[in-house]
Amino acid sequence: MRELLQCSAKILFMQNGIHFISGLPRSGSTLLGALLKQNPKIHGGMSSPVGALIGRVQGAMGPRSEFSTLVTETQRRNILHSVFEGYYKDLHGEKTIIDTNRVWCSKLPLVAALYPDAKVIVCVRDLVWIMDSFERVLRKNALGQSKMFQAKDAITAHTRVSSLASPGGTVGFAWNATQEAFYGEFSDKLIVVDYEALTREPKRAMDAIYEKTGLPAFEHDFENVVYGEGEEFDANLGVPGLHAVARQVKFSERPTILPPELYERFSGRNFWRRPGANPRGVDVVLPTQAKDGQRRMPNPNPGMNQGMRMGAGRMRPPAGA
Repeated sequence: MRELLQCSAKILFMQNGIHFISGLPRSGSTLLGALLKQNPKIHGGMSSPVGALIGRVQGAMGPRSEFSTLVTETQRRNILHSVFEGYYKDLHGEKTIIDTNRVWCSKLPLVAALYPDAKVIVCVRDLVWIMDSFERVLRKNALGQSKMFQAKDAITAHTRVSSLASPGGTVGFAWNATQEAFYGEFSDKLIVVDYEALTREPKRAMDAIYEKTGLPAFEHDFENVVYGEGEEFDANLGVPGLHAVARQVKFSERPTILPPELYERFSGRNFWRRPGANPRGVDVVLPTQAKDGQRRMPNPNPGMNQGMRMGAGRMRPPAGA
């Protein structure tokens, strides 16, 4: 009987496996989820509430709770497992689960403790183009108001971008968490996927993801991506189209709409591309010819000479500050 129960417990815990998508916003995570949904053996999509649920449950079992001393480590592990098992109960018996949330990069020790075989696919993009993308989608909804910002932060591009880049902001938190994961002791769990690699060379990027996760290869249709799950979420947030995915996977060249000062502040921050900046040998899927960080504003402020621009670059505040 004991052996039967042990066997049942092993089967219960995500019997077809689980992996995660995390990383930076506006960097292809929704597109990646939409592509993975084409595979009938995988469940993927936009951000799920599991990360937030895990945080609440951890808090309820933490030292601030009067009952924390009554919860053993084994019970703590079982309870956290049950959050995943319960949320995906109707799916994990048939499909491999790919759960998406920005928080996973900041919780790699937890991921490693609960699911040692899981990988975290980290979507990244040049920081300046993340800010540009947010500003672009916000301007498309000029008649509405977004819940993303407090009134004082929604006034100009500068205040909006500064709010996004703050330590607790949508971009600042994800940026700091991604660096923590990239340079931390659990970095062997990461598969970093550059936005340009995913959009310029989607087949090569997807093949690399399947290979590094150990999942069976699948032929995706990059000309006919169908995804509409985020419409209600985006409308409620006041940013329609935030999670929209184009039918065809392709990289779009465009000039930035950010003022030169903001472009200077955030350009060239792609640490995962820098030679010698990957001391732990993280798996990184880069484009064959990277162009994202160099295009469309070679001289962002014609009134500044080269020395002045170099000085401005040295004075850039760190992201998340």
